[in-house]
Amino acid sequence: MSHRFDPVILREYDVRGTVGRTLHAADGYAIGRCFATRVAETGGGRVVVGRDGRLTSEMLEAALVRGLTEGGVDVVRIGLGPSPMLYFAEAVLPGMAGGIQVTGSHNPRDDNGFKMVLRHRSLHGPGITALGALAESGRWSRGAGTVESIDLHDAYVDRLLQGQAPGRAPAFRIGWDCGSGAAGPVVERLTARLPGEHHLLHIVPDGHFPHHHPDPSDAANLVDLQALVAERGLDFGLAFDGDGDRIGAVDGRGRILWGDQILMLLAERLLLERPGATVVGDVKSSRALFDRIAQWGGTPVMGRTGHSSLKTLMADTGAPLAGEMSGHIFFGHEYYGFDDALYAAVRLIRAIDLAGRSLTDLHDAMPRLVSTPDLRIPVPESRKWAVVDSVATRLAAEGVAVDTTDGLRVSQGTGWWLLRPSNTQAAVTVRAEATDADDLATLLAGVESHLAACGVAASLSGETGPT
Repeated sequence: MSHRFDPVILREYDVRGTVGRTLHAADGYAIGRCFATRVAETGGGRVVVGRDGRLTSEMLEAALVRGLTEGGVDVVRIGLGPSPMLYFAEAVLPGMAGGIQVTGSHNPRDDNGFKMVLRHRSLHGPGITALGALAESGRWSRGAGTVESIDLHDAYVDRLLQGQAPGRAPAFRIGWDCGSGAAGPVVERLTARLPGEHHLLHIVPDGHFPHHHPDPSDAANLVDLQALVAERGLDFGLAFDGDGDRIGAVDGRGRILWGDQILMLLAERLLLERPGATVVGDVKSSRALFDRIAQWGGTPVMGRTGHSSLKTLMADTGAPLAGEMSGHIFFGHEYYGFDDALYAAVRLIRAIDLAGRSLTDLHDAMPRLVSTPDLRIPVPESRKWAVVDSVATRLAAEGVAVDTTDGLRVSQGTGWWLLRPSNTQAAVTVRAEATDADDLATLLAGVESHLAACGVAASLSGETGPT
């Protein structure tokens, strides 16, 4: 028996597609058979499976579990919960060879997919490509695995609470927006045990996402949280994506802190505790982040965007902390090295408390730069890499120096701009940063010109805000 995946679902970080169009139950079954084969090839063991609250997740999970067990793997099901709870289970449960989370993460409602961990490392890039070849070959392991179901919520919350500062009980007043995603039940249990006063929004998982899309890296999805903070006079607010591995934040004045700014606060505290440590930021991150890490005596490293890529780079460099603009924060110091927005929330509360200043004051003290958010420009999946390659050719002809860590990052004047193919959507993404609005407008006009030469129309003006 063999299977052919739609090539568009084999992404850099995970397997993901639109259910009923590019992703089907048969794909879930094939993922299970292929993953079971990889487990057998690498020494055997159990596989933990979890899912988010999307409307199609139960169906895909059932197909996945059938594939795993028919491939000879024993499965531990942990049910509905955030992806980090799955990673936690894979890290601490005995006899685990890997884990798979059924999730569409922050993507549109009808999307879904699979995030995979094998032997404590994210399966990504060539590892995912290899699944496609294995599926087409049909050379799958066979067997009759068992299925066990457990509830890991309390154990996971116990571990999250260990991220608090020992002996301290900060009485912050905090808003929490779970976006109707999978993090809601964990946040409800976590906040019941945290000190302070907590106000919760959209905690019931609902795959219709009736309130707003579950992606805190988009300012439009933080409006409810900003309103709550203003209405109740809270100290700050925290938000999470659909599977609880991205964090967003707003200060007491409702101003957004992006992922690289959250990382900056966490890095300052870490470097006080671990002088000289390496901190990894992604290629989308502000120049201010890397400058501040160096000023505080740390070693800044720039890596490719993407949770799997950063986890791997973090492990390779021995960095105790890493993060990216989109809100994935990874903790090796006192944790397991994976991205966990719930743990990041606890550690951020700890950092604010130990700083002895409000989040609003800490935000005020950050460098005042002007930047764009992560701008997504629709481009067909089949063309997005060619567009970036074409711009690279133009830049080379002009003699422009380009950092190709991930896409094209170009420093010009007082700022920089980045163009890269999205690894999760049919789009190219643009981000730019400068010291003032005029310089930023000049950078964006240049990017528009490069894209227009490739036949891609983009209006990037006006997409700015303080970094």
